[in-house]
Amino acid sequence: MSAATGADRLEVAPAAALVGELAVPGDKSISHRALLLGAVADGTTEVSGFGANADTLATLAAVESLGARVERLDESTTRLRVHGCGLRGLHPPEGSIDVRNAGTLMRLLPGLLVGQSGSFTLDGDESIRRRPVDRVAMPLRLMGAVLGDSDGLPPLHIDGGGELQPIGYELPVASAQVKSCILLAGLYAVTGPTTVIEPVPTRDHTERLLRAAGARVARGPRTVSVWPVERLQLESVAVPGDISSAAPFLVAATLLAESRLFVRGMSTNPTRTGLLTVLERMGARINLFNRRTTSGGEPIADVEVHPAELVATEIEPEIVPSLIDELPLLALAATMARGRTVVRGARELRVKESNRLETVAELLRAIGGHVRATDDGWEIQGVPSRPEGGRVDAHGDHRIGMLGAVAGLVSRNGVRVEGASAIGVSYPGFAHELERLAVRPW
Repeated sequence: MSAATGADRLEVAPAAALVGELAVPGDKSISHRALLLGAVADGTTEVSGFGANADTLATLAAVESLGARVERLDESTTRLRVHGCGLRGLHPPEGSIDVRNAGTLMRLLPGLLVGQSGSFTLDGDESIRRRPVDRVAMPLRLMGAVLGDSDGLPPLHIDGGGELQPIGYELPVASAQVKSCILLAGLYAVTGPTTVIEPVPTRDHTERLLRAAGARVARGPRTVSVWPVERLQLESVAVPGDISSAAPFLVAATLLAESRLFVRGMSTNPTRTGLLTVLERMGARINLFNRRTTSGGEPIADVEVHPAELVATEIEPEIVPSLIDELPLLALAATMARGRTVVRGARELRVKESNRLETVAELLRAIGGHVRATDDGWEIQGVPSRPEGGRVDAHGDHRIGMLGAVAGLVSRNGVRVEGASAIGVSYPGFAHELERLAVRPW
């Protein structure tokens, strides 16, 4: 595998197997949250295993612009020391806060800014300006916050420091980002609790870190509540390996005969392991061992993967939040499984960096797959053999770029990924690791 004629193109040759050990970058979701909570905590927060990529570095730059000092303790930016400003100590920067392409930052940061004094503007790149912010603006307005946007789209203007009331809010669409924004704003309410009601449980990294920082958090089967606090203190956060970054390797190792892959220190948070659940349901051979818990309360384990012949399955709406970022890779696996796979309840993929329901279907058809996008998912007719291969476009979307690369490994003739620079948004070293582990059939 190598870059062909430009930095934005990736040529991926077929592989016979993935063999070796891998330690993936720190979890992107937790890395964002560690910085944000560290910025409003008292004292310092030591972050180890930070997943440095374009998105999380946007969050690092944002908290620095708001007054938090961040020390980089190694050259790779995996160890940080965040000097917090206190719960209400952030201040408006000169100009707008540039979230770049980081959707998580755009949706979480408003929950903290409504509790600060002053006016703030969040803006980002062309892709961010197409992604709705009304999902966070609406509940924050119900709490009494003053926000302005452009017909539900960025830039988002926030006048902070007003009196916030606790609310009970039922999410119209399951979203950990919207939930987290509301919970963060609930820290600043005049009383409590502020409660979020979820259609189905979503990733709970915010709740775990809030507890670790001293906040009162209560969880029910479909509810999460938080109470106001006077201060937060988050001494250390050990960020586990990102399951979304491990997912391309897990799927490739499952599909390639003779593979034997070990992933060290991967997050096994039960709100994030839907990929493992569905792969095992399809017949994958995945073993977890050396289970333990990080200082931030996150479960992790080492993972061993062997190849397997897969059978089709149905991916129901209830499990979608636990594998939303991994669904494109599962769609690839389904094209090589025996039988017909149906995915439902994934409408949220239409408002990611690209319209992933359409871009995934386009990519998989381009390499020879039989995929039809529906309103909220896909219908996939699997063929238990390697797809042909071909040329695909990442559409400015890191998940689509990685999907194209994995498709190249499992194809007969390889795949050229155009726009491959998008992969750096979440995993700058992805192509290098894929090449290091790939065993060629010649």
